[in-house]
Amino acid sequence: MAEMTIRDGLNAMEVASYLRRHPEFLSEFPDIALTLLVPREQGASTSLASYQLEVLRDKNRELSVRLRELIEIAHENEQLMVRVHMLTVALMREKNLGESIRRVIAGLTEDFHTDLVRVVLYRERTPDLPTADWLILAPNGAKDLPAFAEFIKRNEPLCGRLQQEKLDALFDTHAAEVRSTVLLPIDGIGMLAIGSADANRFHPGMGTVFLKLIGEAVAAAVARFG
Repeated sequence: MAEMTIRDGLNAMEVASYLRRHPEFLSEFPDIALTLLVPREQGASTSLASYQLEVLRDKNRELSVRLRELIEIAHENEQLMVRVHMLTVALMREKNLGESIRRVIAGLTEDFHTDLVRVVLYRERTPDLPTADWLILAPNGAKDLPAFAEFIKRNEPLCGRLQQEKLDALFDTHAAEVRSTVLLPIDGIGMLAIGSADANRFHPGMGTVFLKLIGEAVAAAVARFG
């Protein structure tokens, strides 16, 4: 046993300092460890051993909650990956540009449960393209869409709340319904806008991995038809 000498008349700070320098003290005097009282919440107290056990239990509960959260996130990501894959395969099966764009709108609306979807293409109207409020044609790109010049230049997804002029340009009479939005560049040939009535659905800090995959799938589908 290590030699330990404690003189009479020690104050609380000196005792605490001594125990910090000799952490083995309580293991060599277990009877003292069992009689020590450690303060708990709401004024209760317990032995040091019970206190330590309860701390470990608290930590275990925290880890269990975190593990469940991670499992839920993994499950959600798996479902998202399946939906992105299904959309990509469906786009590969379409025979023309118009049907491809319709598939984008239907897939995002039905499978991803979005409120409003808009596809913007930097091209002239062709016979296979439908006339619909969800399709916006801008043959001159940024020149036709001055409000989006910076977004087009950056070529990166944009999530969150948009300025009113951008909402009006994309959603027209439905602009007042949109509380949060995602803008996705489509490889220099257009952009994809998704609007939600939920102000918290799309936000600047959200992950964009799956959004970029969707953007790439749409870009490949559009590029197939020139």
